[in-house]
Amino acid sequence: MLLPKVINLICVKNVARPLLISTRNYPGMKHEVYDYIQWVRPAKIPATDPLKSGDLEKMKKIDEKELLLNFEKSKLLETANELVRSKFSVELNPRKEAVKLYVDEMIKKVQRHDSDYGSMEAKLAKMTAVIRAGQVALEENPKNKKMKQQIKELIEKRKKFLKFLRRYDYKRFEYMLEQLDIKYMPAPDHFHWIARKEAMRSLTRRFCRNIKENRLDTYKQILQAQQLGFLENKIKNLEFIRNEQIECKVPVTITNEQINKVKKQYEELKHQREEEDEIRRKNEVRDDYEIKL
Repeated sequence: MLLPKVINLICVKNVARPLLISTRNYPGMKHEVYDYIQWVRPAKIPATDPLKSGDLEKMKKIDEKELLLNFEKSKLLETANELVRSKFSVELNPRKEAVKLYVDEMIKKVQRHDSDYGSMEAKLAKMTAVIRAGQVALEENPKNKKMKQQIKELIEKRKKFLKFLRRYDYKRFEYMLEQLDIKYMPAPDHFHWIARKEAMRSLTRRFCRNIKENRLDTYKQILQAQQLGFLENKIKNLEFIRNEQIECKVPVTITNEQINKVKKQYEELKHQREEEDEIRRKNEVRDDYEIKL
């Protein structure tokens, strides 16, 4: 009893397989699709990029003649000559000294008091300053993998701090975003891989939908252009049918109210089209005048 079923399954399998293969490898289909639909993989944005980290501004440029941190109030340097002062300036010292000045400036924006360097606000300001200094350094030397990893870790740490503030102190969270000029960009709830096949399907559906909408709009415009003539013919036909029914002395099925209703619709539509034509003509005259100017 099982033998006929097995034979039927084998036959169906053998028949269906070449059909699937021939449909998949249909000649010319791939080229026709790619002539109209093109998909380009989106560029990968590094985690250290400001677009992804949320930093809305870059590191402020430090004046090269500015004195180093903790030396700006020195009384000895006030009376020293230019050569000595230049030794304690940003210009003749390593880059990290300029970063220290920028960090101190960012902390002073949000610190609670003059000696506050350990609160969450001060830590967020310090991390933001170091991140922006690292982003500038990566622009100059993009192959610095150690710096890239450090900045990536700092960005993730700052996100954790902002997430904590957003949950327990929303007013302070908004204050920090405003003062530091950053944008909170949390991780997405659901990760989704960007696949070429899925994107092509979506683009194909969109392409077909656009074709359908364009054809419907074109057909709608054709019908609207014929609407006045259709109403005019309808009025003539209704009047002819009514007159014939009266002459033949048969029950009249078309009343004057129906004819007047169609006439009113015809007049309103005609007046509307005349106004649209007048507006279009004025716009064309105005455009021509602007082009001449």
